[in-house]
Amino acid sequence: MVALSDIQHAASRISSIAHRTPAMSSRIFNTRTGVQAFFKCENLQRGGAFKIRGAANFIYSIPKDDLPRGVVAFSSGNHAQAVAIAAASVGIPATIVMPDDAPQSKLEATRNYGAHVVMYDRFRESREEIGRRMAAETGATLVPPYDHEWILTGQGTAALELLNDVPDLDALVVCIGGGGLISGCATAAKALRPGIRVFGVEPEDANDTYLSIRAGHPVEIPIPRTIADGLRAPKPGAVTFPIIQKLVDDVFLVSDDEIREAMRFFLTRMKIVAEPSGATPAAAVLAGKLPKDVQRVGMIISGGNVDLDVLHTL
Repeated sequence: MVALSDIQHAASRISSIAHRTPAMSSRIFNTRTGVQAFFKCENLQRGGAFKIRGAANFIYSIPKDDLPRGVVAFSSGNHAQAVAIAAASVGIPATIVMPDDAPQSKLEATRNYGAHVVMYDRFRESREEIGRRMAAETGATLVPPYDHEWILTGQGTAALELLNDVPDLDALVVCIGGGGLISGCATAAKALRPGIRVFGVEPEDANDTYLSIRAGHPVEIPIPRTIADGLRAPKPGAVTFPIIQKLVDDVFLVSDDEIREAMRFFLTRMKIVAEPSGATPAAAVLAGKLPKDVQRVGMIISGGNVDLDVLHTL
């Protein structure tokens, strides 16, 4: 388990590279849902998503003697961009293993940030095996997308900032992929406000954490095909899952249509772009999945990197 102090140290470590994103509200959203909602806008973060927090905290923690050999990472897009940005900030090479069905916008952005991209087939190949092999061959440091203390303490700085801006929240709602964001945010939230409830949200087709919590152990599912490309992890992380078990109060499931409706709301009503993964917390609240006694809720809009063809479908 990690502590609040670890997240506070991470906040100091990444302050030079990560933006302090705003907490926005919407009168129309509040009227429709019956809650007072505050959105932590990580879609406005450097690289377009919260991932820079964990990636920078990890890379800035690598021993200096190991840095020149560079880093290797695997990601569908947001972690890829974050690792590329953080690696460039310290002048080291970055190689990213990305699936061949990754959103084109994320693929192009990763290359534009200076990383070397290696493609793979997520339905036939293991990105973990490819990443580990490349790291072993080159001596580079493997930067995992979520399952490491340095990653999740960096991600937890998002909740640290939100609760500094809006300290009296009843609940925090966070999307779940591999669990790095929610485990870090839950650690910060429960330490700062012990009575707060933390809820996770997954797509119906990517319900590995939902099933795992109910089974009492990690459950692996087939590779999900949800629109929320950032939430397609088939199994909770070994590091993140025990934290989720201890600190997360419940996990909600949302359909792809509910995710699209939340994206449409952000675009048309709040004039901001949220990618499908980032819209899942709002999708759950719009669908009435919160307990009725929740009055003030914070939500993490985890990212805004979405292809124009997906926006067109809205």
